[in-house]
Amino acid sequence: MSLRHLRSTALPRTRLAIALTLAAAAAVYVVTGHVNADDPAIVAAPPAPQVEVTTLEPVEIRAWNEFSGRLSPVDSAAIKPLVSGTIQQVLFEEGDWVEAGSPLFVIDPRPHEAALAAAEAQLATAQSRAQLAQDEFDRAEQLLESRLLSQSLFDSASSALRVAQAAVAEAESVVSQAQLNLEYAHVSAPVSGRISRAELTVGNVVEAGPNAPVLTTVVADDRFYVEFNVSEPLYLEFMRSEHMRTGQDTQAMPVELTLANDGRSYHGHIHAFDNHLDTRSGTIRARALVENSDGALTAGMYATVRVGAAQTAEALLVPERAIGTNQNHKFVYVVDAANVAQYRQVTLGGQHEGQRIVTGGIEAGEQVIVNGLARVMPNTPVDPVPAAESQAVAAR
Repeated sequence: MSLRHLRSTALPRTRLAIALTLAAAAAVYVVTGHVNADDPAIVAAPPAPQVEVTTLEPVEIRAWNEFSGRLSPVDSAAIKPLVSGTIQQVLFEEGDWVEAGSPLFVIDPRPHEAALAAAEAQLATAQSRAQLAQDEFDRAEQLLESRLLSQSLFDSASSALRVAQAAVAEAESVVSQAQLNLEYAHVSAPVSGRISRAELTVGNVVEAGPNAPVLTTVVADDRFYVEFNVSEPLYLEFMRSEHMRTGQDTQAMPVELTLANDGRSYHGHIHAFDNHLDTRSGTIRARALVENSDGALTAGMYATVRVGAAQTAEALLVPERAIGTNQNHKFVYVVDAANVAQYRQVTLGGQHEGQRIVTGGIEAGEQVIVNGLARVMPNTPVDPVPAAESQAVAAR
Protein backbone atom coordinates (compact mmCIF):
# COMPACT_ATOMS: atom_id res chain seq x y z
CA MET A 1 0.00 0.00 0.00
CA SER A 2 1.35 3.39 -0.96
CA LEU A 3 1.97 6.25 1.43
CA ARG A 4 -0.49 8.42 -0.51
CA HIS A 5 -3.30 5.87 0.05
CA LEU A 6 -2.64 5.65 3.81
CA ARG A 7 -2.90 9.44 4.14
CA SER A 8 -6.16 9.58 2.15
CA THR A 9 -7.89 7.00 4.37
CA ALA A 10 -6.57 8.23 7.73
CA LEU A 11 -7.64 11.86 7.22
CA PRO A 12 -11.44 11.33 7.18
CA ARG A 13 -11.22 9.08 10.23
CA THR A 14 -9.32 11.77 12.13
CA ARG A 15 -11.87 14.43 11.19
CA LEU A 16 -14.73 12.18 12.34
CA ALA A 17 -13.06 11.54 15.68
CA ILE A 18 -12.53 15.28 16.23
CA ALA A 19 -16.19 16.02 15.43
CA LEU A 20 -17.46 13.37 17.83
CA THR A 21 -15.18 14.65 20.57
CA LEU A 22 -16.45 18.24 20.15
CA ALA A 23 -20.11 17.13 20.19
CA ALA A 24 -19.61 15.17 23.41
CA ALA A 25 -17.89 18.10 25.05
CA ALA A 26 -20.76 20.42 24.05
CA ALA A 27 -23.33 18.03 25.52
CA VAL A 28 -21.43 17.82 28.79
CA TYR A 29 -21.17 21.58 28.82
CA VAL A 30 -24.93 22.07 28.41
CA VAL A 31 -25.96 19.34 30.87
CA THR A 32 -23.69 20.62 33.61
CA GLY A 33 -25.30 24.08 33.28
CA HIS A 34 -22.28 25.92 31.95
CA VAL A 35 -24.25 28.08 29.55
CA ASN A 36 -24.16 31.75 28.86
CA ALA A 37 -27.10 33.51 30.50
CA ASP A 38 -26.96 36.23 27.87
CA ASP A 39 -27.41 33.78 25.01
CA PRO A 40 -30.61 34.93 23.11
CA ALA A 41 -31.30 31.32 22.18
CA ILE A 42 -32.11 30.58 25.81
CA VAL A 43 -35.92 31.27 26.33
CA ALA A 44 -36.94 32.54 29.80
CA ALA A 45 -39.73 30.72 31.78
CA PRO A 46 -43.22 32.37 31.37
CA PRO A 47 -44.39 34.60 34.25
CA ALA A 48 -47.11 33.47 36.65
CA PRO A 49 -50.58 34.33 35.27
CA GLN A 50 -52.34 37.28 36.86
CA VAL A 51 -55.67 36.43 38.47
CA GLU A 52 -58.32 38.43 40.31
CA VAL A 53 -59.02 37.31 43.86
CA THR A 54 -61.47 38.21 46.59
CA THR A 55 -61.04 37.61 50.29
CA LEU A 56 -63.94 35.79 51.88
CA GLU A 57 -65.60 37.60 54.75
CA PRO A 58 -68.75 36.45 56.56
CA VAL A 59 -71.83 38.48 55.63
CA GLU A 60 -75.12 38.74 57.52
CA ILE A 61 -77.77 37.62 55.04
CA ARG A 62 -81.24 36.12 54.87
CA ALA A 63 -81.25 32.84 52.96
CA TRP A 64 -83.88 32.52 50.21
CA ASN A 65 -85.48 29.50 48.58
CA GLU A 66 -87.39 29.49 45.31
CA PHE A 67 -90.66 27.71 44.46
CA SER A 68 -93.41 27.72 41.86
CA GLY A 69 -96.89 28.71 42.95
CA ARG A 70 -100.34 29.74 41.81
CA LEU A 71 -102.42 32.75 42.84
CA SER A 72 -105.81 32.29 44.48
CA PRO A 73 -108.18 34.97 45.81
CA VAL A 74 -108.38 35.84 49.47
CA ASP A 75 -112.11 36.58 49.13
CA SER A 76 -114.36 35.45 46.31
CA ALA A 77 -118.02 34.62 45.84
CA ALA A 78 -120.20 33.00 43.20
CA ILE A 79 -123.49 34.92 43.28
CA LYS A 80 -126.61 32.70 43.08
CA PRO A 81 -130.26 33.68 43.51
CA LEU A 82 -131.80 32.85 46.87
CA VAL A 83 -135.36 33.42 45.64
CA SER A 84 -137.13 32.58 42.41
CA GLY A 85 -138.42 35.20 39.99
CA THR A 86 -137.71 37.30 36.94
CA ILE A 87 -134.57 39.44 36.75
CA GLN A 88 -135.72 43.06 36.45
CA GLN A 89 -132.44 44.95 36.72
CA VAL A 90 -128.67 44.44 36.37
CA LEU A 91 -126.96 47.23 38.32
CA PHE A 92 -123.28 46.83 37.39
CA GLU A 93 -120.89 46.79 34.45
CA GLU A 94 -118.55 43.94 33.74
CA GLY A 95 -115.15 44.51 35.40
CA ASP A 96 -116.42 47.07 37.93
CA TRP A 97 -115.01 47.24 41.43
CA VAL A 98 -117.91 46.71 43.83
CA GLU A 99 -118.03 47.20 47.56
CA ALA A 100 -119.58 44.65 49.90
CA GLY A 101 -123.32 45.38 50.07
CA SER A 102 -123.50 47.07 46.66
CA PRO A 103 -126.70 46.16 44.73
CA LEU A 104 -126.11 43.88 41.75
CA PHE A 105 -129.45 42.43 40.57
CA VAL A 106 -133.13 43.05 41.25
CA ILE A 107 -135.42 40.03 40.99
CA ASP A 108 -139.11 40.98 40.64
CA PRO A 109 -139.98 41.87 44.26
CA ARG A 110 -143.78 42.09 43.89
CA PRO A 111 -144.56 38.43 44.74
CA HIS A 112 -142.38 38.72 47.80
CA GLU A 113 -143.98 41.99 48.84
CA ALA A 114 -147.38 40.31 48.63
CA ALA A 115 -146.17 37.34 50.65
CA LEU A 116 -144.84 39.71 53.29
CA ALA A 117 -148.16 41.54 53.51
CA ALA A 118 -150.02 38.24 53.95
CA ALA A 119 -147.59 37.12 56.64
CA GLU A 120 -148.00 40.38 58.51
CA ALA A 121 -151.81 40.00 58.40
CA GLN A 122 -151.52 36.48 59.80
CA LEU A 123 -149.30 37.82 62.53
CA ALA A 124 -151.85 40.48 63.44
CA THR A 125 -154.57 37.84 63.66
CA ALA A 126 -152.41 35.62 65.85
CA GLN A 127 -151.56 38.51 68.12
CA SER A 128 -155.26 39.41 68.54
CA ARG A 129 -156.13 35.82 69.43
CA ALA A 130 -153.24 35.70 71.85
CA GLN A 131 -154.47 38.87 73.55
CA LEU A 132 -157.95 37.36 73.95
CA ALA A 133 -156.45 34.18 75.37
CA GLN A 134 -154.37 36.24 77.79
CA ASP A 135 -157.49 38.08 79.03
CA GLU A 136 -159.36 34.80 79.50
CA PHE A 137 -156.45 33.36 81.44
CA ASP A 138 -156.27 36.39 83.74
CA ARG A 139 -159.98 36.13 84.58
CA ALA A 140 -159.70 32.39 85.14
CA GLU A 141 -156.80 32.95 87.49
CA GLN A 142 -158.82 35.41 89.58
CA LEU A 143 -161.81 33.08 89.74
CA LEU A 144 -159.58 30.19 90.77
CA GLU A 145 -158.22 32.21 93.68
CA SER A 146 -161.82 32.96 94.76
CA ARG A 147 -162.67 29.27 94.41
CA LEU A 148 -165.32 30.17 91.84
CA LEU A 149 -163.69 28.17 89.02
CA SER A 150 -162.69 24.55 88.80
CA GLN A 151 -159.10 23.52 88.22
CA SER A 152 -159.94 21.86 84.91
CA LEU A 153 -161.42 25.06 83.47
CA PHE A 154 -158.35 27.00 84.61
CA ASP A 155 -156.09 24.45 82.90
CA SER A 156 -158.06 24.83 79.69
CA ALA A 157 -157.60 28.62 79.78
CA SER A 158 -153.89 28.20 80.41
CA SER A 159 -153.53 25.78 77.49
CA ALA A 160 -155.43 28.12 75.16
CA LEU A 161 -153.06 30.92 76.07
CA ARG A 162 -149.99 28.84 75.28
CA VAL A 163 -151.47 27.78 71.92
CA ALA A 164 -152.20 31.40 71.04
CA GLN A 165 -148.69 32.46 71.99
CA ALA A 166 -147.23 29.68 69.84
CA ALA A 167 -149.37 30.85 66.92
CA VAL A 168 -147.90 34.34 67.34
CA ALA A 169 -144.36 32.97 67.28
CA GLU A 170 -145.15 30.98 64.14
CA ALA A 171 -146.63 34.03 62.42
CA GLU A 172 -143.58 36.09 63.37
CA SER A 173 -141.26 33.52 61.76
CA VAL A 174 -143.33 33.60 58.57
CA VAL A 175 -143.03 37.40 58.53
CA SER A 176 -139.26 37.13 59.04
CA GLN A 177 -138.94 34.68 56.16
CA ALA A 178 -141.06 36.91 53.91
CA GLN A 179 -138.85 39.87 54.80
CA LEU A 180 -135.75 37.83 53.96
CA ASN A 181 -137.21 36.77 50.61
CA LEU A 182 -137.97 40.38 49.79
CA GLU A 183 -134.42 41.30 50.78
CA TYR A 184 -133.01 38.42 48.69
CA ALA A 185 -134.89 39.78 45.68
CA HIS A 186 -132.36 42.65 45.78
CA VAL A 187 -129.09 40.75 45.19
CA SER A 188 -126.04 42.52 46.66
CA ALA A 189 -122.30 41.86 46.70
CA PRO A 190 -121.25 39.74 49.70
CA VAL A 191 -117.58 40.82 49.42
CA SER A 192 -115.66 43.72 47.94
CA GLY A 193 -113.82 42.97 44.71
CA ARG A 194 -113.75 42.92 40.94
CA ILE A 195 -116.99 41.66 39.39
CA SER A 196 -117.32 39.44 36.36
CA ARG A 197 -119.96 39.60 33.63
CA ALA A 198 -123.66 38.99 34.24
CA GLU A 199 -124.33 35.39 33.23
CA LEU A 200 -128.09 36.06 33.12
CA THR A 201 -129.59 39.37 32.09
CA VAL A 202 -132.93 41.20 32.38
CA GLY A 203 -135.97 39.08 31.60
CA ASN A 204 -134.53 35.72 32.57
CA VAL A 205 -136.43 33.67 35.12
CA VAL A 206 -134.27 32.13 37.82
CA GLU A 207 -135.01 29.41 40.33
CA ALA A 208 -133.63 29.20 43.85
CA GLY A 209 -132.33 25.99 45.33
CA PRO A 210 -129.37 23.60 44.96
CA ASN A 211 -129.42 23.87 41.15
CA ALA A 212 -129.67 27.65 41.08
CA PRO A 213 -127.56 29.24 38.31
CA VAL A 214 -124.55 31.46 38.94
CA LEU A 215 -125.49 35.06 38.19
CA THR A 216 -121.95 36.44 38.39
CA THR A 217 -118.75 36.19 40.46
CA VAL A 218 -116.89 38.67 42.63
CA VAL A 219 -113.15 38.29 43.35
CA ALA A 220 -111.23 40.52 45.76
CA ASP A 221 -108.04 41.62 43.97
CA ASP A 222 -106.39 43.94 46.47
CA ARG A 223 -104.36 41.00 47.74
CA PHE A 224 -103.95 37.34 46.87
CA TYR A 225 -102.89 34.06 48.31
CA VAL A 226 -100.09 32.26 46.52
CA GLU A 227 -100.04 28.53 47.22
CA PHE A 228 -96.95 26.36 46.78
CA ASN A 229 -95.24 23.32 48.25
CA VAL A 230 -92.41 23.82 50.75
CA SER A 231 -89.70 21.26 51.33
CA GLU A 232 -89.59 19.49 54.65
CA PRO A 233 -86.18 20.97 55.67
CA LEU A 234 -87.40 24.54 55.12
CA TYR A 235 -90.59 23.85 57.04
CA LEU A 236 -88.58 22.43 59.95
CA GLU A 237 -86.22 25.40 59.81
CA PHE A 238 -89.11 27.78 60.32
CA MET A 239 -90.90 25.74 62.97
CA ARG A 240 -87.70 25.45 65.00
CA SER A 241 -86.70 29.08 64.57
CA GLU A 242 -86.48 31.59 67.38
CA HIS A 243 -89.60 33.31 66.07
CA MET A 244 -91.74 30.24 66.66
CA ARG A 245 -90.21 29.52 70.04
CA THR A 246 -90.98 33.06 71.17
CA GLY A 247 -94.56 32.89 69.87
CA GLN A 248 -94.19 35.22 66.89
CA ASP A 249 -96.30 34.55 63.81
CA THR A 250 -95.48 33.47 60.26
CA GLN A 251 -94.90 37.04 59.11
CA ALA A 252 -91.27 36.53 60.10
CA MET A 253 -90.77 34.73 56.75
CA PRO A 254 -90.80 37.33 53.93
CA VAL A 255 -92.02 36.42 50.46
CA GLU A 256 -91.16 37.90 47.05
CA LEU A 257 -93.31 37.03 44.05
CA THR A 258 -92.46 37.53 40.37
CA LEU A 259 -94.33 36.63 37.20
CA ALA A 260 -92.84 35.06 34.08
CA ASN A 261 -91.02 37.59 31.86
CA ASP A 262 -91.79 40.36 34.34
CA GLY A 263 -89.19 42.08 36.48
CA ARG A 264 -91.63 43.56 38.99
CA SER A 265 -91.68 42.07 42.48
CA TYR A 266 -94.63 41.77 44.84
CA HIS A 267 -93.99 41.48 48.55
CA GLY A 268 -95.79 39.63 51.29
CA HIS A 269 -95.28 37.03 53.98
CA ILE A 270 -96.11 33.44 54.83
CA HIS A 271 -99.75 33.22 55.92
CA ALA A 272 -100.01 29.58 57.03
CA PHE A 273 -98.77 26.03 56.54
CA ASP A 274 -101.02 23.03 56.00
CA ASN A 275 -101.62 20.56 58.83
CA HIS A 276 -99.98 17.53 57.21
CA LEU A 277 -97.05 16.56 54.99
CA ASP A 278 -97.52 15.00 51.57
CA THR A 279 -95.73 11.65 51.92
CA ARG A 280 -95.38 11.24 48.15
CA SER A 281 -93.42 14.44 47.56
CA GLY A 282 -92.04 15.11 51.04
CA THR A 283 -93.46 18.64 50.94
CA ILE A 284 -96.07 20.59 52.82
CA ARG A 285 -98.46 23.09 51.27
CA ALA A 286 -97.79 26.69 52.21
CA ARG A 287 -99.87 29.79 51.62
CA ALA A 288 -98.39 33.27 51.38
CA LEU A 289 -100.29 36.55 51.42
CA VAL A 290 -99.15 39.06 48.77
CA GLU A 291 -100.31 42.63 48.21
CA ASN A 292 -101.47 43.43 44.67
CA SER A 293 -99.60 46.72 44.68
CA ASP A 294 -100.24 47.68 41.04
CA GLY A 295 -103.49 45.83 40.43
CA ALA A 296 -101.95 43.57 37.76
CA LEU A 297 -102.32 40.28 39.62
CA THR A 298 -105.32 38.08 39.07
CA ALA A 299 -106.45 34.71 40.35
CA GLY A 300 -105.05 31.64 38.60
CA MET A 301 -101.69 33.13 37.62
CA TYR A 302 -98.53 31.05 37.94
CA ALA A 303 -95.67 32.80 39.72
CA THR A 304 -92.16 32.30 41.04
CA VAL A 305 -92.10 32.55 44.82
CA ARG A 306 -88.97 33.31 46.85
CA VAL A 307 -89.28 32.59 50.56
CA GLY A 308 -86.80 34.09 52.99
CA ALA A 309 -85.65 32.38 56.14
CA ALA A 310 -87.21 33.49 59.39
CA GLN A 311 -83.85 34.78 60.68
CA THR A 312 -80.66 36.24 59.22
CA ALA A 313 -77.36 34.39 59.59
CA GLU A 314 -73.69 34.77 58.69
CA ALA A 315 -72.63 33.17 55.42
CA LEU A 316 -69.73 33.11 52.95
CA LEU A 317 -70.59 34.36 49.46
CA VAL A 318 -68.71 33.50 46.27
CA PRO A 319 -69.39 35.01 42.81
CA GLU A 320 -70.85 32.60 40.28
CA ARG A 321 -67.89 33.14 37.94
CA ALA A 322 -65.48 31.83 40.59
CA ILE A 323 -67.16 28.41 40.63
CA GLY A 324 -66.03 25.64 38.31
CA THR A 325 -67.62 22.29 37.54
CA ASN A 326 -65.77 18.97 37.58
CA GLN A 327 -68.26 16.31 36.52
CA ASN A 328 -70.92 16.56 39.24
CA HIS A 329 -68.70 18.44 41.71
CA LYS A 330 -68.28 22.18 42.21
CA PHE A 331 -64.86 23.67 42.95
CA VAL A 332 -62.95 26.92 43.39
CA TYR A 333 -59.27 27.85 43.34
CA VAL A 334 -57.81 29.27 46.55
CA VAL A 335 -54.52 31.20 46.58
CA ASP A 336 -52.34 30.16 49.52
CA ALA A 337 -49.65 32.16 51.33
CA ALA A 338 -47.05 31.18 48.69
CA ASN A 339 -49.29 32.49 45.86
CA VAL A 340 -49.98 28.98 44.64
CA ALA A 341 -53.43 28.02 43.35
CA GLN A 342 -55.03 25.23 45.34
CA TYR A 343 -58.01 23.21 44.10
CA ARG A 344 -60.91 23.11 46.59
CA GLN A 345 -64.12 21.14 46.20
CA VAL A 346 -66.99 23.13 47.75
CA THR A 347 -70.57 22.60 48.90
CA LEU A 348 -72.98 25.27 47.72
CA GLY A 349 -76.20 26.60 49.18
CA GLY A 350 -78.74 28.96 47.66
CA GLN A 351 -78.27 32.20 45.77
CA HIS A 352 -78.03 35.68 47.23
CA GLU A 353 -77.87 38.82 45.06
CA GLY A 354 -76.09 37.09 42.20
CA GLN A 355 -73.69 35.14 44.39
CA ARG A 356 -73.73 31.62 45.81
CA ILE A 357 -73.69 30.70 49.47
CA VAL A 358 -70.81 28.34 50.29
CA THR A 359 -71.59 25.93 53.10
CA GLY A 360 -68.40 23.86 53.04
CA GLY A 361 -64.92 23.49 51.54
CA ILE A 362 -63.49 26.96 52.24
CA GLU A 363 -63.22 29.24 55.23
CA ALA A 364 -63.39 32.94 56.00
CA GLY A 365 -60.19 34.86 55.28
CA GLU A 366 -59.12 32.72 52.30
CA GLN A 367 -58.50 34.26 48.87
CA VAL A 368 -60.62 32.83 46.07
CA ILE A 369 -59.82 33.34 42.38
CA VAL A 370 -62.83 35.03 40.77
CA ASN A 371 -61.45 35.68 37.26
CA GLY A 372 -58.87 33.98 35.07
CA LEU A 373 -59.73 30.38 35.95
CA ALA A 374 -58.92 29.29 32.38
CA ARG A 375 -55.24 30.22 32.95
CA VAL A 376 -54.93 28.39 36.26
CA MET A 377 -53.83 24.85 36.99
CA PRO A 378 -53.79 23.24 40.43
CA ASN A 379 -50.55 23.69 42.43
CA THR A 380 -49.16 26.32 40.06
CA PRO A 381 -47.92 29.84 40.94
CA VAL A 382 -50.23 32.77 40.22
CA ASP A 383 -50.02 36.54 40.52
CA PRO A 384 -53.07 37.51 42.64
CA VAL A 385 -54.61 40.96 42.28
CA PRO A 386 -57.62 42.11 44.34
CA ALA A 387 -60.70 42.21 42.13
CA ALA A 388 -61.53 45.84 42.94
CA GLU A 389 -57.93 46.92 42.22
CA SER A 390 -57.84 45.14 38.88
CA GLN A 391 -61.08 46.83 37.83
CA ALA A 392 -59.63 50.24 38.74
CA VAL A 393 -56.49 49.55 36.65
CA ALA A 394 -58.64 48.51 33.70
CA ALA A 395 -60.68 51.70 34.03
CA ARG A 396 -57.56 53.84 33.79
